[in-house]
Amino acid sequence: MQASPALLRSFGLRASILLIISSIIGSGVFKKVAPMMAELGSSGWVLAAWAVAGLVSLAGALTVAEVAGRIAGAGGAYDYLREMYGEAVAFLYGWGCFAVIETAAVSSIAYVFAESVHAVIPLPDLLPGVLPNAGIKLVAISLVLILMGINIRGAGAGGWISKATTATVVLSLMAIIVLGLTSAAGNMAHFAPESALPPARSRFDAFFVAMLSAFWAYKGWMSLSFLGAEIKDPLRNIPRAFGLGVLAVIAIYLLVNAAYLYVLPPAALAAVHASGSQIAAIAAMEQVLGSGGRWFIAVLILISTLGCTNATLLMTSRIGYAMAGRKLFFPAAGRIHPRYSTPAAALLMQGGWACILILSGSFDQLTDMLVFAEFIFYGLIAAGVFLLRKKHAAASAYRTPGYPLTPALFALFCLVLVTVTLYSRPWEALAGLGLILTGLPFYFYWKKQLNSRDSSANA
Repeated sequence: MQASPALLRSFGLRASILLIISSIIGSGVFKKVAPMMAELGSSGWVLAAWAVAGLVSLAGALTVAEVAGRIAGAGGAYDYLREMYGEAVAFLYGWGCFAVIETAAVSSIAYVFAESVHAVIPLPDLLPGVLPNAGIKLVAISLVLILMGINIRGAGAGGWISKATTATVVLSLMAIIVLGLTSAAGNMAHFAPESALPPARSRFDAFFVAMLSAFWAYKGWMSLSFLGAEIKDPLRNIPRAFGLGVLAVIAIYLLVNAAYLYVLPPAALAAVHASGSQIAAIAAMEQVLGSGGRWFIAVLILISTLGCTNATLLMTSRIGYAMAGRKLFFPAAGRIHPRYSTPAAALLMQGGWACILILSGSFDQLTDMLVFAEFIFYGLIAAGVFLLRKKHAAASAYRTPGYPLTPALFALFCLVLVTVTLYSRPWEALAGLGLILTGLPFYFYWKKQLNSRDSSANA
């Protein structure tokens, strides 16, 4: 009898680290320093927000790495939550990823890619008055469809794209760091302490809102867990890739933002945010390179968002595949392509829904919702480390540094973030919860079918 097609273990440690870096570095490193400055009014506080958000993300990565060292399945966090809390919680996470968390990330990053194309080659507004920015949206949809096709033909091809784009982006960011920090246009006075804050805002509120911007830029570190069935020696390589990949991104982000802040004074960065149409990285590099700086950053954002869209689509499509394997998702998502050994149908579903979200155009609202929803499940996974240690007495190949403090602090931070977001962004938070809960009717339907099959088999 011919064996059923299966996922191939095609990613080693180096490729895994590059996938983490490429799934994190998207548009945030080029844009978010401006709204953060508008909130905080101080270069020192902006760098502190980047550092704290990075350390929180690192604590989360180090915590999740222990879970990955005990559970290495194709569904990543879905499998973790299923082992910790049961099928219902795991399903809500998987459905949330499909409905908004990961598909909104794909659509938002692809849209920024298309905006970068538009900055280099102006795109026509094909349907004025009917579909705003139709030309840009068409390019974003085309990108998703092309990357979807490439990844259907083999995970190796998608991994190669991530390697090439990550190497290019990291080298270009290093160039920004060197050019910015050595520029004659720079001034250390830009780092002088300032206390200006928007009216009726405390430093805590402003710092927290600024960190939300930084968290969008750090989003993506969890994505590698979804490739657990395709990574060589996963119980060893996934934890190592988590820690090394996130540490590399923290270092890059701090140095790049220090370069922006050295070149542009706080008032100029706040003005970039107020304009609503400028990008901080472009404004900084125009100070250093003149008009050539605009082209340099536009092309760099294009390459970066290409790699980030590809990595996010590649990795998160495996959630639907894992859920279908448990008979709790659309059955087609659980099929492996007989020739390419990839979850082709799951990729089609993920990419297709992302294209629909691109047409919706509600990107800012979607990103606010997805960050809120993500941290609900991040907190549950961090708390679940304590459950796993009781459930599985045997030590894993990797144990969280600073246990129990590291997972406890990360879980506590997740609780604070969710609570503050409910208070300060109630519409986005409740909408995010609503989209996740739309999965409940599907869950009960598929669960009923599963129970019926089990009853028939036992009869």
